[in-house]
Amino acid sequence: MSSNFKLLVKGAKQVVLVGKNGEKFLTKEGMQNLAVIENGSVVIGHDGLIKAVGSADSIELQFRDAVFNKVIDATGMCVLPGLIDAHTHPVWAGDRVHEFAMKLAGATYMEVHEAGGGIHFTVKHTRAASSETLLEGLKGRLERMLRAGTTLVECKSGYGLDLDAELKMLSVIDAARRSMPIGISSTYCGAHAVPRGKTMEEATEDILSVQLPTIQKQITEGSLQVDNIDVFCEKGVFDLNSTCRILQAGKDMGLNINFHGDELHPMNSAQLGAKLAALAISHLEEVTDEGIAAMAAAKTSAILLPTTAYILRLPCPRARDMLDAGVIVSLGSDFNPNAYCCSMPMVMHLACVTLKMSMPEALAAATINAAYALNRSHSHGSLEPSKQGDLLIINAPRWEHLIYQFGSHQELIGFVIIKGTIVYENDKVLDL
Repeated sequence: MSSNFKLLVKGAKQVVLVGKNGEKFLTKEGMQNLAVIENGSVVIGHDGLIKAVGSADSIELQFRDAVFNKVIDATGMCVLPGLIDAHTHPVWAGDRVHEFAMKLAGATYMEVHEAGGGIHFTVKHTRAASSETLLEGLKGRLERMLRAGTTLVECKSGYGLDLDAELKMLSVIDAARRSMPIGISSTYCGAHAVPRGKTMEEATEDILSVQLPTIQKQITEGSLQVDNIDVFCEKGVFDLNSTCRILQAGKDMGLNINFHGDELHPMNSAQLGAKLAALAISHLEEVTDEGIAAMAAAKTSAILLPTTAYILRLPCPRARDMLDAGVIVSLGSDFNPNAYCCSMPMVMHLACVTLKMSMPEALAAATINAAYALNRSHSHGSLEPSKQGDLLIINAPRWEHLIYQFGSHQELIGFVIIKGTIVYENDKVLDL
């Protein structure tokens, strides 16, 4: 074993491993009983992977002759896995602050949509924006997510709705992935809405015969990386049949199925996702008992988005029923111009208060289970040897403070570390 390492984080009051037996996800009791080491240390190698995690005494003994490029004394602090945001729409131009006022005055999502707002407003501005403008906006948003503790984020296209604009968005996501430390899982969401002037059938054919083949070609050539495929399966958007055809075509290309379902109406999206062996389905505010049972059996993750129900004043998804049924529950911010939230600590807090999740459940849902929903739980989501060295250090005596102190992550997070490299250091916190 090499005696030279990248980073030692030593003597933390708590090190939250989340899982310690190589679990790919946690359900039921597993989510309530997270693995935590009191007075622990973490070692990360030059390859960016965790080499050891354990009690401070055992790590000190095991690595007493080792040399570390960097040592962080975490006395009195807590170490957690980097947070994972399993659902975002961060590439767009033209904000929708005016729509928030409409919603506060009582307009529904579909009323805003029909008044020329909603997705179509963003599509117009995103199509008109240059790649450079979109990339600049995306980088700023990802920086904010990073400072709030997110180290891996799912990023969707879907404000293009035609080949050129969707490719522009996917290329912008790719450029951010190559140039920024934050981990990115890229999702093609060309079926986010039916473009103006097209029927659902025409939009479906365009996706199947024009958009997906071109994306496939670019992936094969190595000029584009895409990980997942998404469809907005909803009344008045894409029906079950179109959704099924598009998702199956994406799956045939090797993309993970990860789509919007059962948000505004019960569409039996959950049953469809289970049948297609979808990795994840998001929203699920209107999921049925049959849908919940099907997802539990198929090990399809439910990505719950507490910000959406909160901001749109929708009924909350039935998190407790899903958890009790053994569904793999994960969390996302749903960051988009309609629900502007970059902070997974605030999402976890809302999950606890509005979805009635416990704090350990919320943390598992924002780490190992969110990693599973993005097909990354072999490398992300817990602090275990051979996983990527992504972690947060918070200046608090117990890890629960990250959830308990609503809206205070900027006063709590001292370090954000990706692959053993400090990517954010908060002097304000560390001078306390």
